[in-house]
Amino acid sequence: MLEVEGLTCGYGDMVAVRDLSFSVGSGEIFALIGTNGAGKTSTLMCLAGQVALKAGKVSFAGVDLSTLPARQRVRHGLAIVPEGRRIFPDLSVTENLTVGGHSLDGACLERNRDRVFETFPRLADRRRQQAGSLSGGEQQMLALGRALMSEPKLLLVDELSLGLMPKVVDECYAVLGRLKSEGVAILLVEQNTERAVEAADRLCVLEAGSKTWEGPAGEAGAALKLGQ
Repeated sequence: MLEVEGLTCGYGDMVAVRDLSFSVGSGEIFALIGTNGAGKTSTLMCLAGQVALKAGKVSFAGVDLSTLPARQRVRHGLAIVPEGRRIFPDLSVTENLTVGGHSLDGACLERNRDRVFETFPRLADRRRQQAGSLSGGEQQMLALGRALMSEPKLLLVDELSLGLMPKVVDECYAVLGRLKSEGVAILLVEQNTERAVEAADRLCVLEAGSKTWEGPAGEAGAALKLGQ
């Protein structure tokens, strides 16, 4: 589904990620883990078209995305749940979801909004409420729901569990599991290493912008010495 070859990206003259290659298959969760500043978020933002690709190639479902602007990548099936949620605080819950489905016609927009409300009943109860007044967990649900409005084939998820209560984290990961079973490819950045190992099929460890390890999640415990 996603093929990343020799990706080098950064900001101005600064290189944040260098010569990174990996792939993500349909119905697979692939996790990027590493310390702060390792290049995880920069990788996701580059794939989404928000950080400059300096070298390499990004292909999705056979289409070269390397030079496409962000909005065209969305039309090809990419969506992102950004770090920090980045909802529109002055808009209602429903209006935030409408932004996520802006490219859809009326019938599809309503159908997908209903699906989000079925997935997150708490959002349905607060559909007219300003998003900025939601709890942190509800805002994360909204950020995830907004990304789902465009019916993504590849979901980029940045720091899903950050700052959330364990129960809310469980709810959000349950949604990722359902999406995986439906064939959606998921690229996950997660600061909670144990949770990433539990959820992912494969993992890639980044350090100072370079890949230091990649392999099946089942082999990651020993490689990363989790729990020590």
